[in-house]
Amino acid sequence: MFGDLFEEDYSSVSNNNGKGKRLKTKALEPPAPREFTNLSGIRNQGGTCYLNSLLQTLHFTPEFREALFSLGPEELGSLEDKDKPDAKVRIIPLQLQRLFAQLLLLDQEAASTADLTDSFGWTSDEEMRQHDVQELNRILFSALETSLVGTSGHDLINRLYHGTIVNQIVCKECKNVSEKQEDFLDLTVAVKNVSGLEDALWNMYVEEEVFDCDNLYHCGNCGRLVKAAKSAKLRKLPPFLTISLLRFNFDFVKCERYKETSCYTFPLRINLKPFCEQSELDDLEYMYELFSVIIHKGGCYGGHYHVYIKDVDHLGNWQFQEDKSKPDVNLEDIQNKEEIDDPLMILKAILLQEESNLIPVDQLGQKLLKKIGISWNKKYRKQYGPLRKFLQLHSQIFLLSSDESTVRLLKDSSLQVESDIQRNDQRLFKTLTSESLKLNDGPSCPHWFDINDSRVQPIKEKDIEQQFQGKESAYMLFYRKSQLQRPPEARANPRYKVPCHLLSEMDAANIELQIKRAECDSTNNTVELHLHLGPHYHFFNGALHPVVSQTESMWDLTFDKRKTLGDLRQSIFQLLEFWEGDMVLSVAKFVPAGLHVCQTLNGDDLTLCEIEIANGEDIFVWNGVEVGGIQIPTGSDCEPLLLNVLHVATSSEGEECQQLIETSHVFPSNAEIGTVFTALAIPEGVILINNTESRGEENWTTIPKEDLKKTFREQGLRNGSSVLIQGSNDGNSLLTKQGKWINTVNEINWLQVKNLSQLESEEEQVKISATLNTVVFDIRIKAIKELKLLKELAENSCLRPIDRNGKLLCPVPDRCTLKEAGLKMGSSLGLCPGKAPASSQCLKIMLDKCGLTGDTWHLRKMDWCFEAGEPLCEEDAKLKELMICSGDTLLLIEGKLPPLGFLTVPIWWYQPRGPLHHWKDHQDQTNCTLSQGSVWKASSTPGAPSDAHEEVSLWYLGDLEISEDATLGELKSQAMTLPSLEFSIPSPAFLRAWTVESKRPGRLLRVHQQQLKEYKLGKRTEICLEPLQKEENLGPWDVLLRTQMRLPGERAYGPPVDVLWDTARGWTASSLRQRVADVYSLPVEKIEIAKYFPEKFAWLPVSSWNQQTTKRKKKKKQDNLQGAPYYLKDGDTIGVKNLLVEDDDDFSTVQDDIGREKQKELALGKRKSREALRAQSGDVFSGADTPARARGPEASLSIHVGSFR
Repeated sequence: MFGDLFEEDYSSVSNNNGKGKRLKTKALEPPAPREFTNLSGIRNQGGTCYLNSLLQTLHFTPEFREALFSLGPEELGSLEDKDKPDAKVRIIPLQLQRLFAQLLLLDQEAASTADLTDSFGWTSDEEMRQHDVQELNRILFSALETSLVGTSGHDLINRLYHGTIVNQIVCKECKNVSEKQEDFLDLTVAVKNVSGLEDALWNMYVEEEVFDCDNLYHCGNCGRLVKAAKSAKLRKLPPFLTISLLRFNFDFVKCERYKETSCYTFPLRINLKPFCEQSELDDLEYMYELFSVIIHKGGCYGGHYHVYIKDVDHLGNWQFQEDKSKPDVNLEDIQNKEEIDDPLMILKAILLQEESNLIPVDQLGQKLLKKIGISWNKKYRKQYGPLRKFLQLHSQIFLLSSDESTVRLLKDSSLQVESDIQRNDQRLFKTLTSESLKLNDGPSCPHWFDINDSRVQPIKEKDIEQQFQGKESAYMLFYRKSQLQRPPEARANPRYKVPCHLLSEMDAANIELQIKRAECDSTNNTVELHLHLGPHYHFFNGALHPVVSQTESMWDLTFDKRKTLGDLRQSIFQLLEFWEGDMVLSVAKFVPAGLHVCQTLNGDDLTLCEIEIANGEDIFVWNGVEVGGIQIPTGSDCEPLLLNVLHVATSSEGEECQQLIETSHVFPSNAEIGTVFTALAIPEGVILINNTESRGEENWTTIPKEDLKKTFREQGLRNGSSVLIQGSNDGNSLLTKQGKWINTVNEINWLQVKNLSQLESEEEQVKISATLNTVVFDIRIKAIKELKLLKELAENSCLRPIDRNGKLLCPVPDRCTLKEAGLKMGSSLGLCPGKAPASSQCLKIMLDKCGLTGDTWHLRKMDWCFEAGEPLCEEDAKLKELMICSGDTLLLIEGKLPPLGFLTVPIWWYQPRGPLHHWKDHQDQTNCTLSQGSVWKASSTPGAPSDAHEEVSLWYLGDLEISEDATLGELKSQAMTLPSLEFSIPSPAFLRAWTVESKRPGRLLRVHQQQLKEYKLGKRTEICLEPLQKEENLGPWDVLLRTQMRLPGERAYGPPVDVLWDTARGWTASSLRQRVADVYSLPVEKIEIAKYFPEKFAWLPVSSWNQQTTKRKKKKKQDNLQGAPYYLKDGDTIGVKNLLVEDDDDFSTVQDDIGREKQKELALGKRKSREALRAQSGDVFSGADTPARARGPEASLSIHVGSFR
C-alpha cells in the first residue's frame, strides 16, 4: 500500500541495458486547452460558420443563457432517456445547455456542435452546406419556442426578443387614424442608398409617406379618396434588439444577385426615442448598447461568417498576445523599444547583473529570452548573425574564452553600461508606467473579442469601424438595453447559475482531459537516447570503436525532454554506479569510419528541448579529455572521412609496378589534402579525385599543386570518395586497372563519344581530344571520322550528352563551344541521327513541319484556359528565357509581330450620320481576314435608333505600326496618312477615337496628349476614328452622349445630336435632364428622357426622384447613373420626348418591336433545338431551361422538432 510513497520520482527515466530501441505508439491526442483569452471557440463542421457565430452571440447573452439554465431535467427530461419510446425529452434545449456549459467551463480550445446539429435532424450534407445566419436566427428561435411549450420557459424568446411596431394612416380630412400592429423578433433595415443605421431607422419610423395627387387614400370614415399620411413607430421595445442588414439585393437589369458593400455606419450606443410611439419616458429607457456584430466575408453566393462579441461578464482574458509575452520589468532593465532593437545594450545589461560579469554563452541566450520575451534567433539572427559571431565581432566589449563556451564584459565597457543605465532610469520609468496603464485600461474598458470558429482573439472597440463597408462587413447587429445590469457575483465567474448536474459533468470532463493530456504529454515529450560509454570504446584509425561489441558498449535510455541537462547527468550517474570522476555528455554520430564526437553539451539549467536533443540521439559519456589514454578530436570541423585511396604498388626492390592498389584511409575533414602523401610515405606526386561513388574514368579531376593546402572539405570530398595518387616519376603514362584506363596528365582533355546512330562501326565509342573552347561541330566531325561512319551522317546528326543513368539529354547546338554548352571535360556524348536545332530556329522548324512559308507568322503559348496567350515577341531569345518548358503547347498564328515596344493597331473609319457615299463597298461578309476597303455593318452607335435605322459602317482603313510611347494625337496624325483615307482632315483635333468592341464603338479615348501605353490597349485592340465638324477637347468630367428627339405622332426619332454633359457635380438624373433640356431649349419639367439598350431593343426612362414630405429636412442621397440600372457611359443613346406635344410613356420604335420579335424567334429556335437534342439523348427534363449560370440549387434550412403539446 505504501510501497512507493517515499521513493523519488524516476518516472521519467527507464533503462534498457544492452537492448535495442523500443518502438513507441503515439496515442490519439486530446483536444488542445484554451488559449490565452481563456475563451472557447466552436469547431466548424465544414459549413457551419453561420451557426457558430449565432451560437456564440446567444452564449454571450447572459440573460438568455441563464434563462435556459433555469430549466431543469424535471421539465426538459434527460439525454439518457432520449431513446426511450415514451419519454418526452426536449433534446434541442438540453443540447444547447450542454454546449453553453462546455463553452463556459470545459478546458478545450473549441467545442463541438455535432450533438446539437444531430438534435436538429441535420445530416452531413446539411452540415457542409452554407446558409444565411438571419434565416437561421428565426428558424432556431421558432424551434426553441416549439421545444419549450409546456415549460416555465415557454415565453423565453418572447420575453427577451419580442417587440411591436404600429403602422398608422392619418386622414388629412377627418383626422381619423387607422392603425395595424405587427410583432417582430428582429428588425430588417435597408442598406442600399442609406448612410447608416440611424438614417435607415429615420426613414422607416420618422418620415411619413404622403398620399396625394394620383395616389389618394380611401378613408372609411369619409367614404371617399382623400389625402393621407402613412407612418410607422416602434410601440414596444424588447430587452435585446436584433437588427438584420439587407446586404443582398437583386439587380433587375443584369438579373442576378449582388452584395451591397457600400459604407454603412452603426453606433456603439443608440437612442431609440425618436423612433418610438411613446416618448415621455426617461432617455435611459430608450438607450441600447451594441454587444455583438455578426460579419459576413464574401459575396452573395458564398462566404464566411465570424462575430465580434462584447464580453459583458468579463469571462475572458482581454489581453493582447504581444502584451502578454512582455516580461516583468525592473527599473534597471533595458526595456523600451529603442534599446530592445539594440542587442549590444541588452547583452551589456545582462552581463552587468552577473556577479563576476561572466556567464556561459548558452545561459546568455536564455537570459536574453527571459528579458525581452523573444529568442536571439527570432529577433536578431537575420540582421546580426549567430550569437557567438556577434560576440566575436564586438571583441572590444565582450571577451570570449578560448573554447568560446563563456563570455564576460571588459572592465571599461562595464563602467560605461552603468552610467548609461543610471542616465536612462527616469525615462524608462515613465515609459514603463505609461505602458502598464495602456495594458489595464481600467475596469470600464469594454472587452471585445473576434470569435472566428475555433479561433478567439481580443480586439479593440475601434476595430468595429473596419466592418462598416467592403466584402467583409457587418451583417447582423445585436443591441442590449443599457439598463440591464449584471450582478457583481457574475463578473469573471463562469460557474454562475450553471446547474449542478452540468457543473459535475464539466468537472469530471476536465479531470479526464487533464489525465489524457498528461499521458499524451508524457508520450510526446520522451526521447530515446543511446548512451555510448567512454570506457567501453577505444580510438584508432581516426574514430571511436567499441572494445568488445556494440551491444555491450551502448545503453538505451528513455528520458523526459522537458527535464534539464543536469537532471540527465544525475540520472546517468545513478544508473552507472561504477563511474568515477567527472562526467561529460557529448552528442556523437556514426560515420563510416566509426563513432565521432560532434558537440559537448553545456548548460545544466537548460532543458533537452532547449539544447535541441532529438529522438534517437547518440550521447557519448566520457571525461571530456581522453578515451583510452588518447586525446580525441571533437567537433564537426574534424569529422573523419573514409576515403578510397588508389596508388601504384611497389615491388620488393622498391620499384613501382604497373598495378593499382586500393586501400581505405581515414582523414580529418579539416586536414590538408597534401597529408595523403605523408600517410602513404610518398614524397611527392599528383593527386586525382573522383567525387562520385561509381569511379568512372570520366569523373577524375587533377588537383593543382597550389590547391594541395586546401582541406578535404574545401575540395568537396565526402565519405566514399576516391583519391588516385600518382608518383612524380610516372610521367604521362596510362595505368590500367581491371581493363579500364585512367588519364594521369595534369588535366583531362578529352570527351567520350558513343555511336548511337544505328549504323554499324568498328568501335562503339571513341575519345576525342578537346579543350573548353573547342566547337561542338568539330568534335562531331572528328567522332564520325574515327568511328569510320558514312560522311553523309555529317549533314544529319547531332551530339547529345549522356547523364550518369545513361539517359540522353537535349542535343547540343553545333555552333556552341563546350564551355557555352556547359559540358565538362571527360563527359560522355552520344552521336545521334537528326540535326540539332539552333537557339533561334524554333519558329522556322514549326513552319517547316507544317509546310508553311513566309515571314508573316508568330508563336503564342497556350495558357491554362487552353486559349492563345501573349505572343512570343523576342525571336532571338532562348526558350528557357521565355519560360517555355517541356510539355508546353505553342500555337502558330498568322500575322507578323511588331518590334518590341510597338503596337500593330487596325484602324477603322466610323461615321454615324448616314451611309458612306465616298467609298466603294468592298465588303466580304464571309472572309474573316481584314483587307483595306472591307466594311462592318453595325448600328450607328451603341444603338442609335433613328427612323430608318440607318446602318452605319465601320470601314477598314489599314494597320498602323506605332510605338507604345506615342500619344493619341500622333496615332491620329499617322492614321490621316493612310492611303485608303480619301477625306481631307484639317488636323487630328477633328477626329474622335474609339476602341472597337463587338464590331461597334466602345471606349472613348479622350486625352489628346496621353500616351497609348497609358490606355492599356493590349495587343489586339482595334481603333475607329469618327470625323468631327469642329475641333474637340474633352475634359476629364465631360461625358459624350447621343441624344435623339422623338418625332411627335410617329414611333421614330430624329437624327442624333452629340451632347457634352459635365458630370463634375455628380452623375445625377436631375443634372442630365437639365443639360438635355438646355440643348433642346425646353423646360426641364416638360421633357422625359430614356436610355437605349440596343442589345435588348429596350428603353429605360431616366426619372429624377421626387422627395417625399418629411418632418425633418435633410439631404437625400442622389442616385448615380454610372451604377445600376443605367450604367451610363460615353456614346450611349438618350431618347428625348417633348411632353408639350406627346405625353405617353412609350419610347420604343417599330424597329424595336421587330428586333424583339426576332430575338424571341431566335430564343424559341434555340429552345426547340435543345429540346430536340434532349429528346434524342433521352433527357426527361427536356422542357427545363438551361440556367445562365451553373450554380447549385439553394436548399432550404430547417430544424426538426418533436411535438410537446
